[in-house]
Amino acid sequence: QEEEKWPVQISLITGVCIVIIVIAGACLLIFYGRRKRNSGARQILPEDSVCGASYPILNGHTTIQDFIEMTTSGSGSAGLPLLVQRSIARQIQLVEVIGKGRFGEVWRGRWRGENVAVKIFSSREECSWFREAEIYQTIMLRHENILGFIAADNKDNGTWTQLWLVTDYHENGSLFDFLTARCVDPDTMLEMAYSIATGLAHLHMDIVGTRGKPAIAHRDLKSKNILVKSNLTCCIGDLGLAVRHIVATDTVDIPSTHRVGTKRYMAPEVLDETINVYQFDSFKRADVYALGLVLWEIARRCNVDGIYDEYQLPFYDVVQPDPTIEEMRKVVCVDQQRPSIPSRWIACDTLHAISKVMKECWYQHPAARLSALRIKKTLANLR
Repeated sequence: QEEEKWPVQISLITGVCIVIIVIAGACLLIFYGRRKRNSGARQILPEDSVCGASYPILNGHTTIQDFIEMTTSGSGSAGLPLLVQRSIARQIQLVEVIGKGRFGEVWRGRWRGENVAVKIFSSREECSWFREAEIYQTIMLRHENILGFIAADNKDNGTWTQLWLVTDYHENGSLFDFLTARCVDPDTMLEMAYSIATGLAHLHMDIVGTRGKPAIAHRDLKSKNILVKSNLTCCIGDLGLAVRHIVATDTVDIPSTHRVGTKRYMAPEVLDETINVYQFDSFKRADVYALGLVLWEIARRCNVDGIYDEYQLPFYDVVQPDPTIEEMRKVVCVDQQRPSIPSRWIACDTLHAISKVMKECWYQHPAARLSALRIKKTLANLR
């Protein structure tokens, strides 16, 4: 009888062991599943604390640049920690309105004696606010020719919600404002063009690695979305319509916003709706078309021997100030018109070289256009 009990006991023990292993395996799967799901979200970590030793925000001596250096040293940046962002936003005093747009207003603000720009979105533009804050906080996006992001915060006073986006402040304003008021010499024109191309090349670049940067296309590049720094180089702002390339699935991360780009700067394939929205390169080529128009705007204001043209927007002579899609489609797609190149540009080597670059940016066929990196290298050789 004792010998007959042994097989029964062995099978019972084996069964219990199998059940324990299955339960442990299921627990591990659930744990790793949750970790993976949360890895894409921005976590509030202990070091995010505004009182933590890493971010002594309350000591009264730390500047915004200090914070940015703390968070970007080494492995690129995904923006300041969330609680630091919120603390900075809550300490800003708004001074004056410096711009208005479809989304809301832009203010000059002060934080501990430093100027900052505060973009205030209306509550109905929450998708645009969230999207722009998300894009600005892409790892390794920070670059001298991309507008410096500082903080995002939603302020609810019980009656309405204000959505804030805090960025670096540039007193020269947008490239549109700058060119309207001033002309530039050939060297400054080249530096401006090179800095814009450098910023766009960085946006378009895919940095591979565990903490790499996805390629990003702007989708609304124009002189009003480019800012002029104090040294007269430029940086690209307003990333609310930007799209990211998801390498793993080779798809495009298109934002869920009702906004479209600016009609005057739309590439032919966008106007006639032949653009392949499933291929990321299509968006990069549309950006390059818009870059060509921006280069034309700068070149018109280039002062050579006291001669320069008054500031005008692209296609000012063939469409009304606020053109419709149909008007732009007829001019750009049907008639295949482009901004005119003044004959005086041929006499100046720099202007002649820039005019060649812009012509290669606005080809009708998208695949024929130069890449942002190629434009950057061409302009670097002209400097």
